[in-house]
Amino acid sequence: MNVELVNTGSELLLGSVLNTHVRSISEALFPLGLRIARQMTVPDGPLIREALIESFPRAEIVLVTGGLGPTTDDITREVTAELLGLELVHDEAIMAAIAERFAKYCLAVGDRVGRQAMRPREATVLPNPFGTAPGLYFPPLAIPASAGASGVTRSPHLFLLPGPPRELIPMLESSVVPLLRGIAPPDPAFVMRTWRIAGMGESKVEETVGEALLATGVELGYCAKPGEVDVRTIGTPAQVAAAEAIVEEKLAGYVVSRGGESLEAAVVELLISGKKTLATAESCTGGLLAHRVTNVPGASAVFMEGFVTYANEAKTRALGVDPVLLRDHGAVSSQVAAAMAAGALEKAGTDYALATTGIAGPGGGTPEKPVGTVYIALAGRDGTSDVQLHRFPTDRATFKDLVTQTALDLLRRALVGS
Repeated sequence: MNVELVNTGSELLLGSVLNTHVRSISEALFPLGLRIARQMTVPDGPLIREALIESFPRAEIVLVTGGLGPTTDDITREVTAELLGLELVHDEAIMAAIAERFAKYCLAVGDRVGRQAMRPREATVLPNPFGTAPGLYFPPLAIPASAGASGVTRSPHLFLLPGPPRELIPMLESSVVPLLRGIAPPDPAFVMRTWRIAGMGESKVEETVGEALLATGVELGYCAKPGEVDVRTIGTPAQVAAAEAIVEEKLAGYVVSRGGESLEAAVVELLISGKKTLATAESCTGGLLAHRVTNVPGASAVFMEGFVTYANEAKTRALGVDPVLLRDHGAVSSQVAAAMAAGALEKAGTDYALATTGIAGPGGGTPEKPVGTVYIALAGRDGTSDVQLHRFPTDRATFKDLVTQTALDLLRRALVGS
């Protein structure tokens, strides 16, 4: 079935708000055998009507986000009713839910709020427990000739959904997906599998597995991010199983996860399953390494302590780095990186410690140590000791992403023994 998504809201096109709707809705639809074939974003106003008229002939299902609120620029409900030739009526149940929500927060119900209680009788109300504007579902309906939708005589399955993600996502789960299950084909013909690869560039990944994967008949895609590549396959269960065998054979040591989970999530899981603990000592990454680890639920079971020692004095005071090492070799050196990791291991009493020290730029580089130079060290209670030199000549934010990615993969490889 052809599915189209219309996102409304001038703030999306002005860049004031990041549009995350495609991701949320696509993830909810794919297990039902549905995929978004086209997505468009339009500002508040008359273009909403034009977007619907454009989508109706192509799609069996159209989802619209935004424009259901109480302000004058929220006209999605009114535009849709006019296009379908439907009358808006006041729904007392919706109004009661709005009043109850306002009372909960000790707020007065203003005159404009009542607009959100208007809906066509032909529409099914989709409750919104996290906001005041309910969603609406319209089954396919005849479009009157007077609507001016030239050549369009019938609407698709149409969902009007709130714009804020905190309202949209729960409504997707509780109301939209159950309705779509009755609309979508009963047995999805395709499945998707995504492998996250670390330590190998996109072109090398494609060179290693690309032709073999395409030969299985799957739809193949790559998505490169700093320090990692997602390999995505879509096909029949048999095709994806054949693709899995190829990836697991040819990229064995580089596979971080098999369901799109992050590298840090994989590392935390390995630490938990191995009953190991971790500490970090960071200079150039400024705490990003600890931040990524502690973003993972359950990290408190394995992450004990993080040191951010930006200044040389801090490296000595907090980690016990010998000032002679700093004087003779500089803060950005293999000797200091190793000492930082060893110091964190000792201070925190953990099984492993990771350390980073480098030059993020744009200034501070030398001919011997240009901008982008970084040393990453791993120390382990079992005697593990590894220091790596890398060069990532890029902007500061990407530099920090690449350094933490490389550090986490260094630990991952130690944990899996590869």
